[in-house]
Amino acid sequence: MIGNFIYSNPTKIYFGKESLNGLREELPKYGKNILLVYGGGSIKKNGIYDEIITILNECNKEIFEDAGVMPNPTVEKLYEGCRRAKEGNIDLILAVGGGSVCDYAKAVSVSAHCMEDPWEKYYLRMEDVDNKIIPVGCVLTMVGTGSEMNGGSVITNHKQKRKIGHVFGENVMPKFSILNPLYTFTIPKYQMVAGFFDIMSHILEQYFSGNDDNTSDYIMEGLLKSLIHSTKVAIENPKDYEARSNIMWIATWALNTFIAKGKTTDWEVHMIGQSIGAYTDATHGMTLSAVSIPYYRFIMPYGLEKFKRYAINVWNVNPNGKTDEQIAKEGLSRMEEYMIEMGLVMNISELGVKEEMLEGIASGTFIMKGGYKILTHDDIVKILRSSMK
Repeated sequence: MIGNFIYSNPTKIYFGKESLNGLREELPKYGKNILLVYGGGSIKKNGIYDEIITILNECNKEIFEDAGVMPNPTVEKLYEGCRRAKEGNIDLILAVGGGSVCDYAKAVSVSAHCMEDPWEKYYLRMEDVDNKIIPVGCVLTMVGTGSEMNGGSVITNHKQKRKIGHVFGENVMPKFSILNPLYTFTIPKYQMVAGFFDIMSHILEQYFSGNDDNTSDYIMEGLLKSLIHSTKVAIENPKDYEARSNIMWIATWALNTFIAKGKTTDWEVHMIGQSIGAYTDATHGMTLSAVSIPYYRFIMPYGLEKFKRYAINVWNVNPNGKTDEQIAKEGLSRMEEYMIEMGLVMNISELGVKEEMLEGIASGTFIMKGGYKILTHDDIVKILRSSMK
């Protein structure tokens, strides 16, 4: 039975080859001062930066830049962004990049006018925003996180060895996002496939919860089948527009809060992966891929009905003459084969995790309660050890 819920998503999406024209429509809605946020400079090499600067100048905007956003944005970078936003009296933060840049922009948007330490308030105490919020717009150049249409923001504190995400409300969601699949063509393969699995993991985190006949599960099965097909095409030809556009749109729907409605959701793979990232600074999607198969094999007995359904409906496992357990195991084996085919990292040792880190990673992992089993500290250590093989 689907429970009661409220659904609202205010983000306006401009999608397609001409989607950057949407920036001209949106900019007049905001004040003069724009904080342009981006990463390591790839947008200058591929020409996106010049296109955006031209539009900003056409719209008579004062441009302030905040470059150098790293793949796992740090609390120190957040403090720097807050300073820039306040000094520039910023009216709109324009994030140009992948999920980390979008996450960072949202963190700055809620933190710039915060009267106390935003790390303490928002990422440790998980409090609601009660101060001025600077609106955010996004121009997406890499798919995976779905940050372009949600209120999520993940920040890393290396000193505390914590990587924490806060899901803010709809008042923090981007006001608009521009999605041009062509902008994703130049992403290096490692980052591309990491993003692919981040999408898959987002769907699975929501799928593997509950055993009722939920409409969301049917939608997720369709998204997964489309994702598997399109990613295989994209691996062979990264410039296949149809495949890349399908993947981009799937990524947005995987985490724009829609398919979570009526679900308890799990998110334990993400919690473990984020804790690994706090220790290793590894690519987010690869931290997820490295622990997913061991985690799902561990919890499979507690959600056998759904794992059987997953095997049949997503991986086309033939159930004839097989037990439920055999069907479920075959589904996970086919998923593992697909992951290897994609070139994903399949063990945490490859990410730099060492035996002496396991207790700390487990201690830094948030325990979630929406999946098929509430893990203990020892369970997490066991999963981590399985992930090292």
